[in-house]
Amino acid sequence: MKLGTRIFACYFLIFAVCFYYPIDWIKDNIRIRYLEGVEDPLVDQANLLAEMAGLEMEQGSFKPEQWYKIFENTAARPLSVDIYNLTKKQVDIRVYITDKNGILIFDSESRENIGLDYSIWRDVYLTLNGQYGARSSLKDSFDPKSSVLYVASPIRVNGELAGVLTVGKPTTNINEFLVAAKPQITKIGAIAIMAALLLSFLVSVWLTRPIQRLTQYADDISRGKRVTFPVLDSSEIGDMGKSFVKMQEALEGKKYVDQYVQTLTHEIKSPLSAIRGAAELLQEEMEPAQRRRFLSNIHHETNRIQEIVDRLLELSALETRRKIAERENISVSSMVKTVMESKRPILSQKQISPTIQIPDTIFVKGDSFLLNQAISNLVQNAIDFSPRLGSMDISCQTDGKLIRLSITDTGPGIPDYAKDKIFNKFFSLLRPDTGKKSTGLGLNFVKEVAELHFGSIKLENQKNGGVKATLTLPV
Repeated sequence: MKLGTRIFACYFLIFAVCFYYPIDWIKDNIRIRYLEGVEDPLVDQANLLAEMAGLEMEQGSFKPEQWYKIFENTAARPLSVDIYNLTKKQVDIRVYITDKNGILIFDSESRENIGLDYSIWRDVYLTLNGQYGARSSLKDSFDPKSSVLYVASPIRVNGELAGVLTVGKPTTNINEFLVAAKPQITKIGAIAIMAALLLSFLVSVWLTRPIQRLTQYADDISRGKRVTFPVLDSSEIGDMGKSFVKMQEALEGKKYVDQYVQTLTHEIKSPLSAIRGAAELLQEEMEPAQRRRFLSNIHHETNRIQEIVDRLLELSALETRRKIAERENISVSSMVKTVMESKRPILSQKQISPTIQIPDTIFVKGDSFLLNQAISNLVQNAIDFSPRLGSMDISCQTDGKLIRLSITDTGPGIPDYAKDKIFNKFFSLLRPDTGKKSTGLGLNFVKEVAELHFGSIKLENQKNGGVKATLTLPV
């Protein structure tokens, strides 16, 4: 399982556990909270009505018929009140009064109950014994939602306990509130969980993105691509990335030195053998013309060694560069004209007529020295392989994102066996004019310059003969 998936799964589990139990607890206990909200005003009502009843009894004016009249008139009053999502149509409060022995003397719900012994009910029993009396009973024993909450208060006359007044309130409305509230709680909980999951996903992406960038960088390096070090954060991942780069540089440096020692040894071995052989022959008596030929051979081979060393130094400096420090805005037309001006003597000697079609409006950002060297190598190759009185076409197009500089010669083309090796170090084809090979580092240098500029180089044979070299660079 990927690290990002693990982080997301852990967050999902944490949020699921942390949200489920509070929401489940709220849904299970919300009824109690509603009952608490109803019981509190019932206590106030019961004490207020008990004080009124006690005052009437003390004055001898307590008349149950008046109380019945009040409740009957209240029940007959038209009522339509919207309490949030609840529409209240009638007053559903119930009041009953007992004497000091618990015998019912008034019941707003039914006159038929008068005379019944209510002292066995919890609200009346506890109140007669000086405690807080309250109870909850089902109005319909077969309907669990028909419970009624009763709160009692003592009636005192001249300081003595004269009876109990109980106020009852059905919990039907509470049930309706619960029906409306529970889906809302579930909805809010679901939204909170979804938001938490989204945030956990974003956090997992935020935490793993630097690791993904570092992994991609390592994969690109392993494939031999020239890529810049990715932007990482300042956490331990950033420190790990820096250590990774140091390790990569150390390993590449060792491999680089080993590779160059091997290739340099291999390439210098041949000219050194030629020089040694010519030097040994020069110690013998020979004709002056033959001596001059061997001296010329020694001079040529030493120049070749010098050129290989110089090119290797240039290439090694280029290959160790990871990015271009400063990019200039360079006119492609001016750069090509500068290169062609430096090649004018060679072009005149071989009588090659170049055709240049490059708009002055095409510019590229990069290192002018390196790009100049790369184009110079491509032009030199085209000159070397073009026949006397040949031609060379140089053109450039752009699509707004990439520019494509093409140099086409009229030479023999690239043999099939050389197509896959043409950019390898020290691989070179025989020049038609001299019958000798070059250092084999020129095209490799061009490839390194192109990749350093996040571009590419491609060589392909033309149907009518010759080779077309295309240098592609981002605008």
